Amino acid sequence: MVEHEKPAGYKDRYEVLTGNIEHGAGAVDLEAIGDRIRSIREEKGISYDEISALTGFDVDTLTRIEANEIQPQLGTLVKLSKALDSAFSRLLSGVGNRLYSVTRKHERMPVTRSTSTRGRKLYSYQSLAPEVQGRHMESLIVDLEENPDKEVSVHEGEEFIFVLEGTVLVRIEKDEFELEPGDSVYYLSTTPHMVAAKKDRARILAVLYEG
Repeated sequence: MVEHEKPAGYKDRYEVLTGNIEHGAGAVDLEAIGDRIRSIREEKGISYDEISALTGFDVDTLTRIEANEIQPQLGTLVKLSKALDSAFSRLLSGVGNRLYSVTRKHERMPVTRSTSTRGRKLYSYQSLAPEVQGRHMESLIVDLEENPDKEVSVHEGEEFIFVLEGTVLVRIEKDEFELEPGDSVYYLSTTPHMVAAKKDRARILAVLYEG
């Protein structure tokens, strides 16, 4: 097949998404999430008051997140990424620099623990593909704790959850479900939702699409 010459400056959709990437180059930046948020906010010259107005989070909470005193939940990161006009994946696990990602079991990268507004640990997660640049999905192994306060989350995007271990309590608006290993659920993240271990701990595979 003969390739037609492309006009100067032409970029196809694949090039636009991936940018200038070296095959297999480098490792993901493991800088703390709060540090990444502060760096992006300062880079864009956005004040705490502006972020507060866009997200509904008070300034004290924002400063504590940036100081890594509060570990934000995934829904909080989605809201912050929108307010900062930055990719959710950049806040979650840094900027990737690869075309693809193969992650061995022993290579799973712990990202952070997330806590409720009362400081109770809710879950911890590992990113499965942090190296891919231009991605619109995040795949995570999430270790869930109980959520006795039944604190819900609402944010942009879509989520798919597949239960690996334990019993998972899922609440979507007013409906509640108990999911066992092998069960799954898919929902729009704009719907009020809660995902937690029913008792003790549970483990899930979660795929988040940045809408």
